[in-house]
Amino acid sequence: MPMILRFIPLFVLPLLAFSVAHKFYVSVTNVNYSEKDQALQITSRVFIDDLDRLLMARYDLEAKLASKEENKMADAYIEKYLRSKFVVSVNGSPVEYDFIGKKYDADVVVLYLEVPKVDLNKTESVQIENEILTDLFDDQQNVVHIKIKDTKKSFVLIKSHPKGMLNL
Repeated sequence: MPMILRFIPLFVLPLLAFSVAHKFYVSVTNVNYSEKDQALQITSRVFIDDLDRLLMARYDLEAKLASKEENKMADAYIEKYLRSKFVVSVNGSPVEYDFIGKKYDADVVVLYLEVPKVDLNKTESVQIENEILTDLFDDQQNVVHIKIKDTKKSFVLIKSHPKGMLNL
């Protein structure tokens, strides 16, 4: 056996070790009440590459997020996806929200949503149903932090348990 063939496993094994590394799938969503705007303001941080893969898998859209070649339809499809996978309920009833837009921060896209005209005096509960990316990644975890006045609650939402509620 030639000498070089004996050393091939030394070069190949480290490469194989890196190719099976497991990625952690997570998003972080913050829900805050703005007294000034009388609105629930929501930011959700999602990894750009995960959202890119999702847009391709669900809508056959090569979005190329955060690049100079970003597809002009990316925002419309992101909003469409959010409306199917992210639900805000106040006092047990789903409410409409506005998709304000997005920005990029390193390897994350920050999505901005707002539920306008929320009367805090009549609000008894806020529930978030967050199924973002759980249809593509079985081990996706969506962390949700809700803060309204002095009341805070955090949840880790997963595919089998996608809802969390804050009672006021």
